[in-house]
Amino acid sequence: MPNVPKFSTALRALLLLSLLLLAACGKRELEETERLPVDELYREAKSSLDGGNYERAIRYYKRLTSRFPFGDYSEQAQLDLGYAQYRRSEYDDAISTVNRFIKTYPAHPKIDYAYYLRGLVNFDRNRSYIDRILPSQAGNRDQEAARQSFNDFSEMLRRYPQSGYAADARQRMVFLRNDLANSELTVARYYFRRGAYVGAANRAKYIVENYQQAAQVPDALALMMQSYEALGQQDLAADARRVLELNAPDHPGLSGVRQEQRSWWSRIWPF
Repeated sequence: MPNVPKFSTALRALLLLSLLLLAACGKRELEETERLPVDELYREAKSSLDGGNYERAIRYYKRLTSRFPFGDYSEQAQLDLGYAQYRRSEYDDAISTVNRFIKTYPAHPKIDYAYYLRGLVNFDRNRSYIDRILPSQAGNRDQEAARQSFNDFSEMLRRYPQSGYAADARQRMVFLRNDLANSELTVARYYFRRGAYVGAANRAKYIVENYQQAAQVPDALALMMQSYEALGQQDLAADARRVLELNAPDHPGLSGVRQEQRSWWSRIWPF
């Protein structure tokens, strides 16, 4: 027979006591959310949010908006709830909360923050820890959330250009623009290395046309030129060269050097 671990009487008592305490805390919290007035309930939720206890904050905010669906406290609670869900990486729930707020309170004094928060949620949605260490690998992941975040911030700036969140939104859009351009360039280089020159040229052209201020544009132009040369499209290659000469006259690609600018990580993991 297998050995069954034996617990001492004291240990069993301790475990039982711990379970009873947890149950008592849960019951006390449930009772608290049912009896507290709206201002105190909001204060408890906000205290949990400020203290980083996002799970508790979410429970209290949800109960507040359920018990008190109207009023200033409820409106602010919905914004805070979206932020708490974002910080707890509950991205889908956060987006739903924010979208519901935008639809319900389109003229709210803090509506600009709601648009900003939506962009922030999508900004972090697909950004893993590895992405932050090795940003050159951005092309290896789905960029849909990044595109959506860019659009969210763009809409926020279009609607509320004087918002207090405008400066941060612009900075994030610059990062996202370069991130998206880098992703496209990674794919374009992948195509080029495998002889898919039409695909490489098209991807590089997309960067030039859609991310004009991105740092990757000169490399994209060089790759367009090299791809067209490989395809025997000398007129198109000459056009790409002229644009590259105007924008980056010192680019190595103009001297015939193939610039893939691959990182050490790209060399061992080219996909």
